[in-house]
Amino acid sequence: QVQLVESGGGLVQAGGSLRLSCAASGRTFSSYGMGWFRQAPGKERELVADISWSGASTYSADSVKGRFTISRDNAKNTVYLQMNSLEPEDTAVYYCAARRTGIQEYIYWGQGTQVTVSS
Repeated sequence: QVQLVESGGGLVQAGGSLRLSCAASGRTFSSYGMGWFRQAPGKERELVADISWSGASTYSADSVKGRFTISRDNAKNTVYLQMNSLEPEDTAVYYCAARRTGIQEYIYWGQGTQVTVSS
């Protein structure tokens, strides 16, 4: 079992930056791939970024490529999402999630943190 707790959301002006953190419980954090998702009102949840268990492999959605960076610190059981050049379209609830290595299904989810970008 892995429990995930996100933090770092808030209100920011367009062009600003935020860093989201996701703290995980459990001793097996380093064996899980991690993802950041977001869901805006009236829209489907979308995968924003993903990182492999070692951090060697990452994925970013086209909509955030070049602006958002996912990283992890296995010693701290934490995954991060650095968000730069934020746009009003990035406004959403952001969730972190965990998947077992080699499997694309995310099985553990955090409660989410709100990110609001004002124009």
